[in-house]
Parts: sequence; structure tokens; C-alpha cells
Amino acid sequence: MEALIPLVIQFISGVVGGGIAGTLVKKAAMELLPKLLAGGIGGIGGATILGSLLGGDSSSLMDVGSLINNIGGGLVGGGVLSTIAGMVMGSMKK
Repeated sequence: MEALIPLVIQFISGVVGGGIAGTLVKKAAMELLPKLLAGGIGGIGGATILGSLLGGDSSSLMDVGSLINNIGGGLVGGGVLSTIAGMVMGSMKK
């Protein structure tokens, strides 16, 4: 159960990051559900990559660095993947 909590935090922060990126980048405009899914998946991936680059353990919630890694990596990863997915989907519509 404790292993799922960081994933939930990463997913939720990725959804938030994807929503923010979709609002700011009009070229990445897409429907709500794909934007949220891309953001959540990007959040998990971004936090995992950031955790491996920084050498931290992203599965621990007791340490402030891990919590910042989960939230920050989730926001950035969700925003990046949501933007990329929106641009690809937008170019396919043309």
C-alpha cells in the first residue's frame, strides 16, 4: 500500500501539470480526457526519471526531498508529455 502512494502523488501532479500546459500552450489543445491521461502518465515517468537522475528514492514519503521529487517531477513530466501529445494530435487533424 505504501508503494502506491508515491504513484498516486505523481499521477495527480502530472494531471495538474498537463492541465496547466494544455491551458498555456494553445497549440497543444486537445480534449480533456487525453490531456489528463497524458499528464498522468507523463507525471509518473517524469518523477521516475528525475528520481533516477538525482539518485533519490521516489518510493519513500517520509523524506521531503522525495516528496518534492514526486510533485515537481510529476508536474514537469505531465506538462511535457501533454504538450507533446497535443502537438502530435493537432498535426494529425490537419
